[in-house]
Amino acid sequence: MRTLRLLLGAAGLALTGYGLYGLLTDAYVTDPLGVLRWAVGGVLLHDGLWVPLLCLLGATLARTTPVRTGLVVAAAVTAVALPAVLRSGDDGGNSSVLPLPYLRNWLLTLAALAVVTAAWAVLAAARRRRRRRSDLT
Repeated sequence: MRTLRLLLGAAGLALTGYGLYGLLTDAYVTDPLGVLRWAVGGVLLHDGLWVPLLCLLGATLARTTPVRTGLVVAAAVTAVALPAVLRSGDDGGNSSVLPLPYLRNWLLTLAALAVVTAAWAVLAAARRRRRRRSDLT
């Protein structure tokens, strides 16, 4: 097991080095420090905001697996959709850049997720009640 961890760690460091080499030598990357700031900002946003917020919500509001799962999926969907939602309408004169109604689609996705989560929670509660009744008899 120790050897496997060392090999995976070495492979990860090699891939990281290859990525940094590509970042620093790519002719299309004109501001490597800007890319680095963006990457560090993403890590800070994830570890400093998303994860603590989800843990807090999960510990206080969501006592069941369906609700916790729904919150995690909603956060992931939001993280992916938010850049397009915030830039909607900012096409810079090119209507094909952001052609869809991203805010509406994001809200519809969250609504569908809420329906699925609620249905799952209701089914899980009914299953628990059924088990309790069968345990009593």
